[in-house]
Amino acid sequence: SLRHVVRRLVRTPMFTAVTLLTIALGIGANTAIFSIVNGILLKPLPYQDPDKLVSLWLTAPGLGLADLNASPSVYFTYREEGRVFEDVGLWRTETYGVTGTAEPEQVDSLVVTDGTLPILGAKPLLGRLFTKKDDTYGSPETVMLTWGYWQRRFGGDSAIIGRRLIIDGKAREVIGVMPKEFRFMSRTASLIIPFQFNRAEVFVGNFSHQGVARLKPGVTMQQANADVARMIPMMSTKFPLPPGFSQKMFDDIRIGPNVRPLMRDVVGDVGKVLWVLMATVALVLLIACANVANLLLVRAEGRQQELAIRAALGAGWGRIARELLLESVVLGVMGGAMGLGLAYGGLKLLMAIGPEYLPRLDEIGIDARVLAFTLFASLVSGLLFGLIPVFKYAGSRIGTSLRDGNRNASGGRERHRARSVLVVAQVAIALVLLICSGLMMRTVQALLHVQPGFTDPKHIQTMRVSIADGAVKEPERVLQIEQEIVRKMEAVPGVTSVAITNSVTMDGYTDNDPIFDEDHPTADGKMPALRRFKFVSPGYFRTMGNRLVAGRDLTWTDVQDKRPVVVISENFARELWGQPGAAVGKRLRESPKGLWREIVGVVGDERDNGANEKATTIVHWPLLVTKFWDQEVHIRRYPAFVVRTDRAGSASLLKELRQAVWSVNPDLPIASVRTVEEIYRGSMARTSFTLVLLGIASGLALVLGVIGIYGVISYSVSQRTREIGIRMALGATRESVSGLFVKHGVVLAAIGIGCGLAIAASVSRVMKSLLFEVSPLDPLTYIAVPLILMLAALIATYLPARRATGIDPSDALRSE
Repeated sequence: SLRHVVRRLVRTPMFTAVTLLTIALGIGANTAIFSIVNGILLKPLPYQDPDKLVSLWLTAPGLGLADLNASPSVYFTYREEGRVFEDVGLWRTETYGVTGTAEPEQVDSLVVTDGTLPILGAKPLLGRLFTKKDDTYGSPETVMLTWGYWQRRFGGDSAIIGRRLIIDGKAREVIGVMPKEFRFMSRTASLIIPFQFNRAEVFVGNFSHQGVARLKPGVTMQQANADVARMIPMMSTKFPLPPGFSQKMFDDIRIGPNVRPLMRDVVGDVGKVLWVLMATVALVLLIACANVANLLLVRAEGRQQELAIRAALGAGWGRIARELLLESVVLGVMGGAMGLGLAYGGLKLLMAIGPEYLPRLDEIGIDARVLAFTLFASLVSGLLFGLIPVFKYAGSRIGTSLRDGNRNASGGRERHRARSVLVVAQVAIALVLLICSGLMMRTVQALLHVQPGFTDPKHIQTMRVSIADGAVKEPERVLQIEQEIVRKMEAVPGVTSVAITNSVTMDGYTDNDPIFDEDHPTADGKMPALRRFKFVSPGYFRTMGNRLVAGRDLTWTDVQDKRPVVVISENFARELWGQPGAAVGKRLRESPKGLWREIVGVVGDERDNGANEKATTIVHWPLLVTKFWDQEVHIRRYPAFVVRTDRAGSASLLKELRQAVWSVNPDLPIASVRTVEEIYRGSMARTSFTLVLLGIASGLALVLGVIGIYGVISYSVSQRTREIGIRMALGATRESVSGLFVKHGVVLAAIGIGCGLAIAASVSRVMKSLLFEVSPLDPLTYIAVPLILMLAALIATYLPARRATGIDPSDALRSE
């Protein structure tokens, strides 16, 4: 009965404690990772009928793009001509400066069309959502607040509705506040603002927006993509092409449909990492089960005569098996309860080391599904490690235990075979996890040797300053303000250089457009390849620590006189002209009818998409550009100021930099205050997160595997005490006796390592997408890990083997 099982466990506190701790570690690790998997991948999105929500992407194989964003022309075409969507919305993230209420600040914001929030089923806490009028060009400016911003900035004042806020220099009326539980995918925002597209100015292009739609009842994804394919050719009949672009250029791009579930965009590529980690900790649980099975085998072996007597008195095999299984299941459930507590603490730790990388963070927690998983894992584990002693000691041979339990039994091979098999399995699984962890360590090592496009990132401070169009109209005046801020920052003690850019390396601000170069005209009017656009001030490359490969840097004279000059990246120069120096003096332009710009310099490559991604080809434009697309004068109004100083990250420096900005204009909002090292760490978040978890899992696997080897050899020594005494009485040396057990442990470890290598060779290929410049069959890892594991096995084997040599032969011969 259950009462008898519990009483028996209480009478053996050491066995019970070790067993429960082992189970708790295995189940706790699985519960913690499953909580993350559940919150991110398994829970439906917190919207009305989330399975009907889709993202509106396109493909452009002619440009090598598997994912092409939506555009205003896509939005109007789908909304006016679509047959499969209940409604279509467009959105993107922006930053806006809020002034006039307190200290000026720059806040993350969402810009949406009027149908976007209703598509998600969102309802306001106060006020109303946007209407078609709010989103019509020329209508009065309106804004909605998210709950967090409403609480932080206005203390939850319900009188906020109808109040006017100064946002980017324009007065906007607050018409609504979103509820606390509202989440817009994985984005955080303070303000929500309507697009107000001017339909008369829309053209086929500007593919820089995100699209969302709700499918009509009964519509499949295949039908949705078919309808999009029908509408794509309509865009060029409804809207004009960009100046200088031909219909053939767009035909060659081969724009196609790519409607897909919204969940895929919310989750991103984190799914494959989480499933790899889930499989990893499942292996840890298997090792824990093998360890517990070994303990139960020892426990059942000590009860052989008891079980045999019970069988002789009429107890059937089924009854004995049920009792043994009940004990293992009770241990599994109790260990699972302890594991749940460990998982709760582990989850807090995991959230601390991977928050920026993981989406849907607020939905991760221990809920009913997680509790059900823990119970299931506990029951399965209990049955798994309980069946082995049941089959071995509760079978038809149980009656032979009375005959075998005499003084002459010295422990044959049969008694140790099951435990040896379990140890081999533990070692094999531990090796697989250690190799996976080793491959991730090699990946991190490779990433640290990559030249990302900057040096000494911890000494580079960045912050963004917004100069809104509503505050300062003239682009030339904006440039003067930016230059004055640079001069003020350069005067701050400890600052060695200051520069400006619209995008710091790896910060996520991307702008990709086609580039036409004079030496390589596109055949038959085809669209040229896309390049990354950046706008920089003189001294930017020096401040970042990037090298000038050929030519010269931009000068302030270039910027102020609006000279048609650019600087390009080394990989761009090599792609088109073979050598960096050969690119200097060549000309390119951003559109077929644009102004030719001379390449005056070539700089080192930048890993702009992250250290683990290929360096992008970049065109660096001056801060102030004339005749850029349809603008007479173009300037970026939300630039990042880059400051090189040994004081980067200190509170005193940040205070002085803010004072420098506000001494030029006290109404300029400041945002994104961080060092380049923080940006760099963020780009490596996935790799670091994966490495930490694999390291923890493989560490647990190594410890449990070593304990398994130690336990088997220790038990072997205790069971062969009489044999050891006989050997030593007949003249065997201590070295030969200890060598007997060391050999046993080494053979088990070697077999496990051999099996593990074969498994790892196939399993590690699954990790290929997580590795960087490291082969899944990396020789160094496959040599180092088995050596480390064998060394650990030797230590675990030597300790009990050494104890065997201390046995007194006369005592051993008198023992049973």
